[in-house]
Amino acid sequence: MTEQKNVLGTPLIPCCLDPITGWFRDGYCRTDQNDQGSHTVCSELTTTFLEYTKSLGNDLSTPRPQFGFPGLRPGDKWCLCAGRWREALRAGVAPAVVLEATHENALRLNTLNEMSNN
Repeated sequence: MTEQKNVLGTPLIPCCLDPITGWFRDGYCRTDQNDQGSHTVCSELTTTFLEYTKSLGNDLSTPRPQFGFPGLRPGDKWCLCAGRWREALRAGVAPAVVLEATHENALRLNTLNEMSNN
């Protein structure tokens, strides 16, 4: 895969290796044509966001050992779907974005200004 860029136009840096995140579970918010959810926004999770996404049916806080998923806590960084981050922004609960680790494809749904000012 060619080198992927972040929203700033520079090389994408890892979002989180512990717990390991990303569409490819390699720590990066990299993407490809199979990533229908566009897991491209590296965010530092908050209690409010975790409760919000759980209320919408995506429980990120409960461990799922059968899938090697430890469950996420406030302060963890995670590659979120660009659309879910946008929904959270509209609901006033979007977590902060790590721009250097956010894939440029996140700009298809979110502006740099929205992601940097949140």
